[in-house]
Amino acid sequence: MNTFWFYFDLGFDHVLDLGGLDHFYFLVALSLPFTFKNWRKLLLWVSLFTLGHSLSLLVTHFEWIKINSQWVEFLIPVTICITCFSILFQKEHAYLNGIWINLITLFFGLIHGFGFGRYFKMIANEGEAVMALLEFALGVEFAQILIVIFVLMINDLVPRFFKIQSQKWQWIIASMVLSQAILMASNSSPF
Repeated sequence: MNTFWFYFDLGFDHVLDLGGLDHFYFLVALSLPFTFKNWRKLLLWVSLFTLGHSLSLLVTHFEWIKINSQWVEFLIPVTICITCFSILFQKEHAYLNGIWINLITLFFGLIHGFGFGRYFKMIANEGEAVMALLEFALGVEFAQILIVIFVLMINDLVPRFFKIQSQKWQWIIASMVLSQAILMASNSSPF
């Protein structure tokens, strides 16, 4: 049981780490178009993201695929940029349907997981890797759900309190997140 909390806390802290805000930025951008009334679809996407993240950790841990870390560190903020662009340049809630968004979210989770894979490989030994990964994923999912709940609350309160249209609010926040993602991408560019 002691190792459960170790890996759970590791996953939780990984998402909320102030030194690496990529999960936070991605989740904010992903959650922006949502309200509490359509939380099920958002929870599905968050879980697909966690699944992708976990699969790439597994692949990295057992060295089934090796990916250049420079490209991963560059692609992580690119996923955030794409998510922000989907808010800034599409009709209101136009992308909330379809299987493509499910696959894209899963793929983005894969990319983010490759960023943490090397570290996870160093701390989880071969015999406990799968169980450690599940415990880690639970911590990741719990932290992500807390962020999503926070964003949904802010999405509900701010537009009402400041009397601003929800879409304008989304554009403001998406622009702020996009600026940070572009900065992250430029700092990690392999070019």
